[in-house]
Amino acid sequence: METINSLDAIFLQEIKDLYSAEKQLTKALPKVAKKASSPELKSAIEEHLHQTEGHVNRLEEVFRILGQPPKARTCAAMKGILEEASEIMSQKADPSVLDAALVGAAQKVEHYEIASYGTIVQWAKEMGREDIKNLLGQTLDEEEKADQKLTELATTSINRKALAAADGE
Repeated sequence: METINSLDAIFLQEIKDLYSAEKQLTKALPKVAKKASSPELKSAIEEHLHQTEGHVNRLEEVFRILGQPPKARTCAAMKGILEEASEIMSQKADPSVLDAALVGAAQKVEHYEIASYGTIVQWAKEMGREDIKNLLGQTLDEEEKADQKLTELATTSINRKALAAADGE
């Protein structure tokens, strides 16, 4: 286990963790999109997959700026969140109920990412790295917008359809 004795060291460790998280997502999101029955949800997931590929590129740019090779450190948190999502997707469920569950799983992902990017953006600011702060701030903005879009989908249609399915309508 490595010793963390500076903000620079923990910052790099978190960049490696997020790199792993984003790489895991690029593999998981196509499977989630395939399971979604709502065209709007499927589209939102596919759009976020495209954004996630950009997030990977931004993190690779941060590694370049820091003079470090792009290297992942397994993100156990994302691994666990994605395992939960996989369990949900493997269950037999009414398609509209599954969509509601997929929104919940996707929001767990977004909230983890918002917390993580929020932390490292602040650290970059504290370290005087406006270049990195601005770069990762773009990702943070996209994560927040993705979460808002999921909330909107859930509250305007998906949750209602799931509730109607449960009522047998």
